[in-house]
Amino acid sequence: MLRLATASLVGTAIEFYDFFVYGTAAALVLGPLFFPSFSPLAGTLAAFGTFGVGFVARPLGSALFGHIGDRYGRRPVLLGSLLLTGLATVAVGCVPSFASIGIAAPVLLLLLRFLQGLGLGGEWGGAVLLTAEHAPERRRGLWSSFPQMGPAAGFLLANGLTLGLSGALSEAQFASWGWRVPFWAAGLLALAGLWLRRSVEETPEFRSLAEAGRQADAPLAEVVRGHWRLLLLTGGAMAVGYAVFYAVTTWALAYATGRLGVDRTVMLTVVMAAVLLKGLVTPVLAVLGDRWGRRPLCLAGSAACALWMFPFVALLETADPLLMTVGCVGALLAMVLMFAVVGAYLPELYAPRLRCTGAAVGYNLGGVLGGALTPVVATALADGAGPPWGVAVYLTGISLVSLGCFALLPDTRPALARAARSEPAVA
Repeated sequence: MLRLATASLVGTAIEFYDFFVYGTAAALVLGPLFFPSFSPLAGTLAAFGTFGVGFVARPLGSALFGHIGDRYGRRPVLLGSLLLTGLATVAVGCVPSFASIGIAAPVLLLLLRFLQGLGLGGEWGGAVLLTAEHAPERRRGLWSSFPQMGPAAGFLLANGLTLGLSGALSEAQFASWGWRVPFWAAGLLALAGLWLRRSVEETPEFRSLAEAGRQADAPLAEVVRGHWRLLLLTGGAMAVGYAVFYAVTTWALAYATGRLGVDRTVMLTVVMAAVLLKGLVTPVLAVLGDRWGRRPLCLAGSAACALWMFPFVALLETADPLLMTVGCVGALLAMVLMFAVVGAYLPELYAPRLRCTGAAVGYNLGGVLGGALTPVVATALADGAGPPWGVAVYLTGISLVSLGCFALLPDTRPALARAARSEPAVA
């Protein structure tokens, strides 16, 4: 289990590194380089718009790779999604700026961001099922939390490299070529991930399905036709995790460095400290989920997010590094109450023959509402005098929507799951 979980964690970290390095670049440099005729605010909004395209692509990637995972096995998903995301990320680092090739530059950026999202949409389902379907029932939450630590590891790697380059290079050097280095590094990381995953075995549950010839012929059609309510509730429930995470790691970075005048290195350090703590507590909370159930922690996390969004904005507005750190840490700790256990919870909601598609599409639908829109909406809401209370209202609203969706989803504690095992889905 440790070897499998490590392969899952490392691969997920690499894919999220690819995804996050784009978000950091969008917050810091992509606006002036690829949308130079726009005002600073409009350029940032346009850069975040290309950032959001990756989230729109993620449910499509989930459907594509989910079909492969439910029909042909989880292992091909792990390899194919990593390769696609890695190649697209390296290519982003090679796209010339608007000054060199004109309108073709943002068009290429948009296309490659779409391919990034397509690959990452398949990664999560394959990674969590690798651990969830190998793990013993009583420790499923713990082992499934390893891929849930991947986003934190990927973010720290992406921002750590960006932070080092930002400190070592002049402003002109960083804008000219320094921002491209983290994208090029994705190629080496992808090769390392493929090497690590090359010997991963297929999961026992899929092998049993294949031996009995019980794979779904059209898993997406079955999920949409038979379990559309479960799918929509899953997407709505996941929105809070995306919204809060990207409010802290992308919007707050752009807002603090642009509007508040906080030094880029200082703000990157603040955000990285919050993400590091989030990653460290993830397995601890997952163990609590194994003991008390996943759904209670999801409800607690959504409620905590709703309560913390106004303090988060108020602390960010101070521009004091210590207080901003407190605000960001509080937001991510509230969010991780939910995020730590969904790697086990979402697969438990779906039968094995539909699991790779259902869990992954539901997970990534939440990204469209919470991840794609949050940086754009928050940036627009913050365009005015005074503290951006509109951002706090927006994030609180998403938190309450997710709280309602989690309240309508079923509990999957082992005793209840055993009673429903003969059903096509828990719901």
